[in-house]
Amino acid sequence: MNQTVAVIDDEPDILELVSIHLKKSGFKVKGFLNADSFLKFLNKQIPELVVLDLMLPDADGLDICKHLKKEDKFSSIPIIMLTAKAEETDKILGLELGADDYVTKPFSPRELVARVKAILRRDRQIQKSKKIKIGKSLIIDLEKYEVFVSNRKVNLTVTEFRILQCLAEKKGIVFTRDRILDYLWGEEKAVLDRTVDVHIKHLREKLGKPGELIKNIRGIGYKLEE
Repeated sequence: MNQTVAVIDDEPDILELVSIHLKKSGFKVKGFLNADSFLKFLNKQIPELVVLDLMLPDADGLDICKHLKKEDKFSSIPIIMLTAKAEETDKILGLELGADDYVTKPFSPRELVARVKAILRRDRQIQKSKKIKIGKSLIIDLEKYEVFVSNRKVNLTVTEFRILQCLAEKKGIVFTRDRILDYLWGEEKAVLDRTVDVHIKHLREKLGKPGELIKNIRGIGYKLEE
């Protein structure tokens, strides 16, 4: 497999446990007990994925996540948050900052490895093909900016297409409304987050049956799930 996963956790036992299970699954693992050593490592090598504890002795894991997503050379690295904070607000904040997934302590090492594999498999599939297939009938052509349902072309606005692309590229991952707005307009966003609801409504209507795959996560945002 030869893919490197960086694991940052200040508890040696957890760091060792996660590392052992990832190595058993064929990953190379670089472990770090603090943020400083991890950031120094990034200057030498960019891992395929990061497992990041949010409570570190020398930094807030959320700040590390924010830093990675703002830097062009690191922004595409998938991040799984590992946290003892089970409150919904902490999860939402992490997702808003760009994390791909979160696992709460105590956790199953095998479940964590399964999530790592799922995220990396998804990214490989997107890189190999400029087309994303969702379910049996929905195809998104990323090069031509075209969407087809059962071989019928669906005319979407640019914003609707980009929202669909955003959700489809990370199937199963929950996007807050604010994170969707960041994806669409970045720092130039000057619209209400409820605007996203309107675009999603129109998108669902145009897609017909496949539009039901766009799920509303109450109080958080949206995800696309087969």
